[in-house]
Amino acid sequence: MALSDMQLRQLRAKLDARHIRTRKANGTDLHYVEGWHVISEANRIFGYDAWDRRTVATKCVSSSGNGQHHFAAYTAKVRITVRAGDITIVREGSGTGEGSGATSGQAHEIALKSAETDATKRALATFGNPFGLALYDREQLGIRKRRDFRASTALGPWVLRSDSGAERLSFNKASEFAAALRTAMSEARDIERLFALWEQNVETVRAINRTLGQQHLENSGIAPQLVAHLKQCAVALAKNTNATQINSTQSTSTQHQLKGAAVKIDKSVLTIGQPKRIRSKDHLRYVASQPCAVCGRAPSHAHHVRYAQPRGLGLKVSDEFTVPVCATHHHHLHETTQEREWWLERKIDPLIIAQALWQQSQQRLPDLALAISSQNTLTVAAAHLSDRPVGEESTSRSSDEAKQDSVESAGPFEQPLK
Repeated sequence: MALSDMQLRQLRAKLDARHIRTRKANGTDLHYVEGWHVISEANRIFGYDAWDRRTVATKCVSSSGNGQHHFAAYTAKVRITVRAGDITIVREGSGTGEGSGATSGQAHEIALKSAETDATKRALATFGNPFGLALYDREQLGIRKRRDFRASTALGPWVLRSDSGAERLSFNKASEFAAALRTAMSEARDIERLFALWEQNVETVRAINRTLGQQHLENSGIAPQLVAHLKQCAVALAKNTNATQINSTQSTSTQHQLKGAAVKIDKSVLTIGQPKRIRSKDHLRYVASQPCAVCGRAPSHAHHVRYAQPRGLGLKVSDEFTVPVCATHHHHLHETTQEREWWLERKIDPLIIAQALWQQSQQRLPDLALAISSQNTLTVAAAHLSDRPVGEESTSRSSDEAKQDSVESAGPFEQPLK
């Protein structure tokens, strides 16, 4: 099995302009991405345990110095190995580095590390735009120029877009745009359209939050208020959807009884009962949101442990016996005919994991709150309002920023904005 569909989409994605750095070289501007960023992208796309970097060769090509100043120059060759299921992808790159320091050791260390980093970036760039490949294109078609969008929306007019992306209305005042967006979210007929509407307008909300929020006190709370309204609309739609399903089920059951139709028997309560097979799409989504039980990577699939219940023709085991696995290990599980031995080889008991996830799911999503399983989607949508990368904590924050974060994370949506 080669790279997953998710990995291929990430490799084809455009390079975000905010990760590009510029320096002067020979009188011209040189654009590049930093070494730590390409390594971070490799961990994100391939997985921490699915790729390796090996320095194949190094060579000192120049060295000089006196008692106070030393200089060194190196070349390096690096090999990148990516494991994608049964396939191993190997790429190589060469780079150079220079270094100077008060001692000879410092100069050689800086030059060697610089050459290895340069070679690593050149090897990873062959995988696609996220690693800097787009910078080799003079037209830079593979770069997402988000800064251009901010500049075009910084001072208005503020354009309200529909859930399909079409321009609906234009407003000269941010408050009018916010009121129109709030009305549009309230009129959304389902959660999917609500989130689509938010995704189409979140960049404009960000522009308002950055510009008018800093310049005018009366507009500083527009973005948090819109996020709070988005959460309220999602909860309301979820409750309505669940209530409609309950009423529909009760109505159907009543009609069958009035017509004298045979009511479906719960075979699990018979004297010689059959295993009860529970079906819960919300629980499956919750399981799929967890990291892989084998390697810890994400995204995951909800895998039904086949030996948890007696097998039946065309029947899966109950949804309560599901564990999260990545695409690679999910493929391996469906290829093996001895699933119990497959788990034993890895010293993992999937039934214990499934039981813990089932208990967490029931506590996390009781009754009507089951429909709020789309919380992850909402959190990701709201996270566009923050510039901080995932997991990064700011070391210097103003009281206004802290207050805004507390407003955005209030309510049942307790995960931090990414």
